[in-house]
Amino acid sequence: MRERAERVPVVVQGRGRGTRLVWGGAEVAVTCGLVLLLLVAHQLWWTNRQAREGAERKVHALEREWAQGQEQGQEEQERGSRLQSSPSVSASPGAADEPESRGSGADAPSGQQPVAAPAPRWDQAYAVLRIPRIGIRVPVAEGVSKSAVLNKGYVGHYPRTAQPGQGGNFALAGHRNTHGEPFRRINRLRGGDEVVVETRKAVYTYVVGKTLAQTSARDSGVIRAVPRSLVKAGHGYSSPGYYITLTTCTPEYTSKYRLIVWGKLRSMRPR
Repeated sequence: MRERAERVPVVVQGRGRGTRLVWGGAEVAVTCGLVLLLLVAHQLWWTNRQAREGAERKVHALEREWAQGQEQGQEEQERGSRLQSSPSVSASPGAADEPESRGSGADAPSGQQPVAAPAPRWDQAYAVLRIPRIGIRVPVAEGVSKSAVLNKGYVGHYPRTAQPGQGGNFALAGHRNTHGEPFRRINRLRGGDEVVVETRKAVYTYVVGKTLAQTSARDSGVIRAVPRSLVKAGHGYSSPGYYITLTTCTPEYTSKYRLIVWGKLRSMRPR
């Protein structure tokens, strides 16, 4: 008679409470890490891509608008010339000799009175900033709102500071990191570098004169009509002129301090 084989029982031990907690914590940590990684990628890559593309489209739109305006202006001038040459029409004497606008005369570039740009509407992109040394070309909009201006990759014009070509200080702000980061490399600017501002009416060329590597975020003196730091003694200017100021956050990826670049208007030419 065959003997019955005995079965050896197999005991399967379940996970203890401590093991389950550790495993669950590891899963949560991995999930949080992935979420943070996605957020960082969004901030450092996706927002830059979106803002740069949008800013470039706006620059092209402004340039097309200005070109169309120039063509219309030329057509109007040609029609006016034909009317003036007609014997039945007499032109007002001396009307063509009146200048469009006059500057303050303080430190005017090349003996010329710059043509001041009109005040734009709030959040409106109305100029293009070009800095050849660091390869940027971005729109300039009125105001320094993050959502409506800076996060679009634009450079913002500080309210109540001068407009391009006006005596005083044409003061601008821009992101150094994320959202297009137009001012990422303005720390590389040196004396003599050109900063060009284009508007519908004229092109203004400023030249970098001074820089301030770090100052308080509340140092309002750097954007005054005569820009001079209220925190860092001896940094800035002491006499009226035609200035431009570029401001951005420093160190990179923080907003604790401000980096400042100043320049003075060298020349202007009407479009």
